[in-house]
Amino acid sequence: MPELPRISGRKAVQVFERMGFVRARQRGSRVVLRRGGVGCVVPLHKSLAIGTLRSAIRQAGITPDEFIGAHEGK
Repeated sequence: MPELPRISGRKAVQVFERMGFVRARQRGSRVVLRRGGVGCVVPLHKSLAIGTLRSAIRQAGITPDEFIGAHEGK
């Protein structure tokens, strides 16, 4: 399994937006992102726990490799 980066919630939202997700809504520190009929929830913490990031990636229906590729700008 690939090593996920330690990033902030804001950076994770930027990566998801680069992949075509849009902000559907935000309530407090939670941002809900949507792409078609699939969505994910990302907390805007200074540093996301790896399990939290992995959960958001799973909710989004993408692979960790796709997320890492978008994070690195590939």
